[in-house]
Amino acid sequence: MQDTFQDQIDYFATLPTGEDVHQVRLVGGGLAATVLTYGASLQDLRLDGVAHPLVLGAPTIEPYLGPLCHAGALVGRFANRIDKGAFAIDGVLYQVPVNFRGRHALHGGANGTSLCLWTIIELGRSWVEMQLILPDGHMGFPGEIDIRAKISLAADGALAFDLSATTTKATLCSIAHHSYFNLGGTDTINNHLLEVQADGYLPIDDDLIPLGQVDTVAGHAYDFRVAKLLADTFIDHNFCLSESKQPCRVVACLSDPTAGVMMEVATNEVGLQIYTGDGLDLPKGQGLDGRGYGARAGIALETQAWPDAPNQPDFPSAVLRPDTPYAHTAVYRFSRLNAAEDPTP
Repeated sequence: MQDTFQDQIDYFATLPTGEDVHQVRLVGGGLAATVLTYGASLQDLRLDGVAHPLVLGAPTIEPYLGPLCHAGALVGRFANRIDKGAFAIDGVLYQVPVNFRGRHALHGGANGTSLCLWTIIELGRSWVEMQLILPDGHMGFPGEIDIRAKISLAADGALAFDLSATTTKATLCSIAHHSYFNLGGTDTINNHLLEVQADGYLPIDDDLIPLGQVDTVAGHAYDFRVAKLLADTFIDHNFCLSESKQPCRVVACLSDPTAGVMMEVATNEVGLQIYTGDGLDLPKGQGLDGRGYGARAGIALETQAWPDAPNQPDFPSAVLRPDTPYAHTAVYRFSRLNAAEDPTP
């Protein structure tokens, strides 16, 4: 790692394990970001000319060990849910410890990538590259996996995540960025407009596990093909972008017309998990700028593989093999809206 940019790294906290967490400050493209080595988490994000943060975060480590345990982090090695934590690869059965409602695996298990300490390997003024190596058998997954994450701020107001991974054995791999966004600095995201370029979504059961088929969004509350207010619509669903990875393209747009801020989401991935943060519960004073975060204080837009893909033969495969490196790009591009502008792309 270059010594030139050491002034961008500060001590943040010490974990109960005795390991130190550091924060990295990045500036570029009209954005300022702070990234933690714990979970490779985006702790704070600011846009020039906007007084409030654009993501939910905390100034101390404690919320990240509790109610904000995935906020801003890179979740994996398999993001989202695996039914009963069980799956098979090439006829071999594997079991991940269940950490969601005592029945299913979520975000790679109880010690997934969002709860691990990442290593800074390269650093520039507007970017950082981090690495996490998980051993064969970690959380029940096969294969030693070497994950790299380059987080950068580009000249066009874009926050970009370039994620790559290699494995020693066939394994599951889906790494997702899990920030909760609030573009208006308001108590909820109900006044945000959302547009999603997806014709289908995955219906789920009471445990939020996909039922196995793709349903059309047409005529449904989840039809966001034309931008509309989130209002009080509950969403914790995967929107089906494609059946295979595509060149990076814009797949969603979120905006707060009152605050005059818009965010486009672009990715090469097959799915977009959207969660309206209905379960958020952080007391006042513990969040950024002394805020508290209640239900619907932020919305997550996670580009990823489809949830429970290893148990659904008709879903796009999320198996990573030693001869085919994992490559995932997610870009969140921010801009200011004039009062007369239409907040849709």
